[in-house]
Amino acid sequence: MNAFATAIDRIFADTNMAVDALWFAGGTGPGVAVRVIRKSPDEITSFGAGRILSETTLLEARVADMATPAPGDLIQIGAESFTL
Repeated sequence: MNAFATAIDRIFADTNMAVDALWFAGGTGPGVAVRVIRKSPDEITSFGAGRILSETTLLEARVADMATPAPGDLIQIGAESFTL
């Protein structure tokens, strides 16, 4: 294992950086336990002469945990669900 892989493992293991989640391929079936880093940046979108502020959620996961994410997959963190 190289230094980069070790650093990534430590980041995803850190309870201050990553959280436990369940990944449901296709949105159904048995969930697979994964660790994700949750980010919630605000997104500003221009619309005509105005700007719209939208709340967004970005989830980062390791390819080793979630190799084939696809539209329609579901990620559940506690009581919250997010559709890809």
